[in-house]
Amino acid sequence: MSSVRDPRTRLLTAAAAVAIAALSLTACGDGSGEPDGGSSEGGSSTGSSSGSFSGKDAKSGGAGSGQDGDALAGKDSAAAGNGKTGNGDFGASGTKAVACGGSNTKTVAAPVNRPVNYMLLTVVNTGSAPCELYGYPAARFGEAQSVPPVKEDSKPQAVLTLAPGEPGYAAVSLSATDGSGTNGHTVKSLTVAFQDRTGEGTSWVAHPAVPVEGIYVDDSLYVTYWQQSMGDALSW
Repeated sequence: MSSVRDPRTRLLTAAAAVAIAALSLTACGDGSGEPDGGSSEGGSSTGSSSGSFSGKDAKSGGAGSGQDGDALAGKDSAAAGNGKTGNGDFGASGTKAVACGGSNTKTVAAPVNRPVNYMLLTVVNTGSAPCELYGYPAARFGEAQSVPPVKEDSKPQAVLTLAPGEPGYAAVSLSATDGSGTNGHTVKSLTVAFQDRTGEGTSWVAHPAVPVEGIYVDDSLYVTYWQQSMGDALSW
């Protein structure tokens, strides 16, 4: 008799094991990939926090609040798209871009703390249509008879296109930090000429204000090409 019951007992034991396993799988997930309530809530919170933080850091370098970082990220994404096209069109609207000039921009010049002996030129598109910043600023300091050379390595891959309200940047290295520059002197005026599509200076210039104490420059002076971001401009 025992020899007859043993196989049945083993079959019942195996069936019970399968049923228990099935119940365990149902408790953990029904095959749809949906975990229990506690796990789902925790996973969603972790994923959202991680994604926001990574996106903000990628676009804004980790600076500013989350709200500012998100706004900056959106602006940078649009700016990156504009700069890559360089074909006179803006985004999907098909609006033709014009040259950035005196009637549709505002130019500001401001010394920066870092890098040392640098100045940042910021041009903002104040018009209602996108405009293109060609080449680099021809910056004349004081009564200089010539403009400083450009840092060729800073040339971007495409023409910089600014949406209405969007800024573009260029940096000026004013003097050598190690004192090796010659003919150092202080100037109290600055004019900035803008290039056209051919790379020549246009007929108009901007006259951004400079600090009342003036700006110290020497023969090591150079400028960068117009850049999409402040960080790119000051990296040269």
